[in-house]
Amino acid sequence: MLKLFNTFSKKIETFKPINPKNVKMYVCGPTVYNHPHIGNARPAVIFDILYRILKELYPNVIYARNITDVDDKINDAAKKNRESITNLTQRYSTAYEEDMRNLGIMEPSFIPKVTDNIPSIISMIKKLEDLNHAYFSNDHVLFNVESFPHYGKLSKLRQEDLIAGARIEVAPYKKNSSDFVLWKPSDNDTPGWDSPWGRGRPGWHIECSAMIKKFLGDSIDIHGGGQDLIFPHHENENAQSICANKSILANYWIHNGFVTFNKKKMSKSLNNIITLNDLGKKFRGESIRFALLSAHYRQPLDWNKSTMTNSENSLNNLYTILADNINIYPKVSEQTNVERVLLNDLNTPEAIANLFSTVKDLQKAKKNSLKSEIKGILLRESYFLGILQKDPYQWLKNPEQKSLSENDIKNLIEQRTLARKNKNFKEADRIREILLQHGISIKDEKGDTIWSK
Repeated sequence: MLKLFNTFSKKIETFKPINPKNVKMYVCGPTVYNHPHIGNARPAVIFDILYRILKELYPNVIYARNITDVDDKINDAAKKNRESITNLTQRYSTAYEEDMRNLGIMEPSFIPKVTDNIPSIISMIKKLEDLNHAYFSNDHVLFNVESFPHYGKLSKLRQEDLIAGARIEVAPYKKNSSDFVLWKPSDNDTPGWDSPWGRGRPGWHIECSAMIKKFLGDSIDIHGGGQDLIFPHHENENAQSICANKSILANYWIHNGFVTFNKKKMSKSLNNIITLNDLGKKFRGESIRFALLSAHYRQPLDWNKSTMTNSENSLNNLYTILADNINIYPKVSEQTNVERVLLNDLNTPEAIANLFSTVKDLQKAKKNSLKSEIKGILLRESYFLGILQKDPYQWLKNPEQKSLSENDIKNLIEQRTLARKNKNFKEADRIREILLQHGISIKDEKGDTIWSK
C-alpha cells in the first residue's frame, strides 16, 4: 500500500484514491521568466517518482503539471530584456521542458498553459461572483475570504496571522486584507483579455483551480508542489475551488522541502541560485536527478560544491557494474525492496541504499542464473528512481568530459603534495576536486598518495 504524508492532516496516511480506475494528480509547475533552478527541479523529480509508482499500482493515472505564462514577473523580465512577452515565455517554456527531459522526467498527461485556458478561468471567477464568494472593486475581482469559514485549515494559519502572509497585497479596495485577486486590469502594454469586468488578466491562484477543473474534474486525489506554495497559493486554490465546485479539491496535499546552498536559502541577493542550464554544462541530467534524491523529499536538501561530484561518482560506479554484466540477460522481476521503501512516503535515501545493496549482491553472485535474477531486480529498482537509464558504455565514455592521462594525474598529485607541504590546504582540496570530477579517487597512505579510477 502507498503511504503519503498529507499536509492537510499533518500525518502519514494510506493512499485511497477516489476512483482506483482513474487516479488524478496535479502539480504546480514553473512561472516561465527565467531558466529553471534546482529548486524548480526538485518537485518535478519527486512527483515523477510518485507518477511512476501510481502507474504501477493503478490502470489509469492522469497527471497534469501547468506552466504559468501570465505573471507580473514575466512582464518585468520582458521589459528588462526589451523583448515581447510571448517570445520570453515561449523561450523559457521550451527551456523548462528540455531540462525536464534531460532529468529523465516522464511527460505528464497534460501540460496546460494559463494563456490557453483564459475562458475557463473567467468562467470560474464569474461563478464565484454569482455565489457571493467574490466581489468587484476598483476594476479588480477579489475572493471574499470571510465567505469561506475554513480558510487557513491547509496552512494551519489563524485569520489574524494571515495578514502578514506571503504575497498578500494590501489595498484600500479590499473588504478584508486577506482577500486575494482573481482578476486584475491590464493596460495597453500588459497582456489582457476581454472579460465581464473589462480588459484584464487572471490573478496567480485562480489559474490552477480552473485548469484542475478543466483537465481533471472538480476533485482530484493528489495536489503537489513545493513547500513554499502551501500559503498563500494552495490555501487560496483550496478555498476558491471548494466554493466554486461545492466539493473537496484534493484528498492529499503533498509538498517537498526547500533546496538550500551551503545551509543558506537560495536567493538572487545572495547570488547563489543554481540554474539547470548552468549545471547542465558541467554535469549530465541523470547525475542532477540522482543528487536531488539524496535527501527525503520532505526534508531540506542542502547543495554544496561536492554534491554533484559525489552524485556523478556514484553513478559511475553503478554503470561500471552494469557494464561488467552487460552480457547477462536480466530476468523479469516482481516488486522489489526499493519499491516497498518508496511506497512508504517516497523514502528515496533508503531506496538508494537498497539499490546499492542489490548492486553488492550482483557483484558477489557467481552463477549467471543468479546474476540474471539480481540484474532484473536492479533494473526494475532503477526504473522507479529514474536512474541507470543509459547505455553503460555510452555513460562511462562520457564524451563531454576530457579524460586525464596518467601523466596529467601524476602532475596534479605532485601539485597537491606541494600544496599540502606548504599548508595550502585550500589548493590541495581544489586539486582533489578536479581529480574527483574526472573519476579519479585518491588516498593518502604512509606519506604516499595512491590513486585509482
